[in-house]
Amino acid sequence: MIEAIIQAIQQVILSPSIWLVILLSAVYGISLGAIPGLTATMAVALFVPITYWMDPVPALAGIATMAACAIFAGDIPTTLLRIPGTPASAAYVDDAYAFTRRGESEKPLGMALVGSVMGGLFGAVVLILLGGQLAKIASMFSVAEYFWLYLLGLSSAVVVARGPVLKSLLGLLIGLLLALVGLSAVHTEARFTFGFPQLYQGISFIPAMIGLFGFSEVLRKTIDLDTDLFTGGIPGEERSTLSSAGFLERWLIGPVTSLFRGPFSMIANRKRSFLRSGFIGSLIGMLPGAGADMASWVSLAASKKASKEPDNYGKGSLEGIADATTANNSALAGTWIPALVFGIPGDSITAIMIGVLLMKNLNPGPEIFVNQPVLVYSIYVAFIAANIALLVVGYFAIKAGRFVIRIPQRILLPVILLFCIIGSYAIQGSYFDIVIMLFMGVLGFFLERRAIPLGPIVLGIILGGPLEERFIQTITGSEGLILPFFDRPVAAILGIGFLVLWGWTIWSSRKEQ
Repeated sequence: MIEAIIQAIQQVILSPSIWLVILLSAVYGISLGAIPGLTATMAVALFVPITYWMDPVPALAGIATMAACAIFAGDIPTTLLRIPGTPASAAYVDDAYAFTRRGESEKPLGMALVGSVMGGLFGAVVLILLGGQLAKIASMFSVAEYFWLYLLGLSSAVVVARGPVLKSLLGLLIGLLLALVGLSAVHTEARFTFGFPQLYQGISFIPAMIGLFGFSEVLRKTIDLDTDLFTGGIPGEERSTLSSAGFLERWLIGPVTSLFRGPFSMIANRKRSFLRSGFIGSLIGMLPGAGADMASWVSLAASKKASKEPDNYGKGSLEGIADATTANNSALAGTWIPALVFGIPGDSITAIMIGVLLMKNLNPGPEIFVNQPVLVYSIYVAFIAANIALLVVGYFAIKAGRFVIRIPQRILLPVILLFCIIGSYAIQGSYFDIVIMLFMGVLGFFLERRAIPLGPIVLGIILGGPLEERFIQTITGSEGLILPFFDRPVAAILGIGFLVLWGWTIWSSRKEQ
């Protein structure tokens, strides 16, 4: 094992060609990920034809880098434009955008970058040390366990949302209702399509997410163009300090330290929270179908429950951003555990990765650890190198993004609308997705006027279909309606945890009232 690790380090760290692939992949991943609607999966899928002429290690290193960078890049439009670049970013979109409205956009972006890098490094360490053991835990999950896991993920959206629990629950029910549109995996009849064949496949969550957060914000700002909500730039005290410093201090050392000092200090002072978020991300990431999206929501809910200032969540909490971004990037490494150990993709990106391995005549599974140990550890080392590259490339992306908030609203709002349209159309090349985006934007505009949070709606659309499928599968062929959900130890633990969470939430809500 030690010899394989040393060879892997030499193969990756000491190879200029692999570092070149990682850096180019980082720039490519951030460039695509920062555009709403262009996901990490799309970035990796477009990269696959190039891997045909590449060796396995640089090809897989490029895929790992693109995934990590694209997930962080989604935080840029989330913070600057209130358009979640990824579903994981929807968990903390209100927290991040609150800083932009106060002219402090670099604070959440710096925190998201550091949290993503540290979470990615933590996930890589977990992948190296505990990959095989964690995979055994994943093998214990059946449909009942996934049912409770999805319910816990949905409950997290209600827990972290600001405002009354009933309004958050209403938003979640709206999302679940929208998830029922079209055909499902367990029904042969289309539902709520109203004669539109485009709805047979259901409502795509990316146009819905862009409309709920992006287009609704355009509508809200259009009502009052005279109010300048963007006051970006460097705060006055920091600006005066930098202007009187030397050249290196002003243009290199000062900006770097001002961006990274606070986030690294926060993580150092909150070690328990960092470890909790990292483990949540790694554990959820290794479960097929869960991924970074659910890890972000669950970690944010756990962060709010453990915080001394839970009222700040949803209004501008760096703690919530730190914990959520740590979890979603540590989940990326977790998704590779079932893919390498069992050949079961943890998400769409690892499904593409398995295809690349098969294209190289490499079969994922237990044999790959015996026959190709250097390759496996090279993948692990590539994760570490990818996050180092993300720290550098992400810094310049943040500095470039600050100019967006200086654009006058009369110019910026049409540009945001254009991004909303392009992002909605780019997924499937469907004009109907643009209609969905516009409809969801109007819906989100009126719901926000009634103080109904939008985050639970997005998560309801994403998890509603899998939740229904697992529910039907659990009760089909079983005696009774309750026993099948508790007859396995892991299912019983998750089910009791779900009931305790909701009991505690209801009790806390009544106590506050």
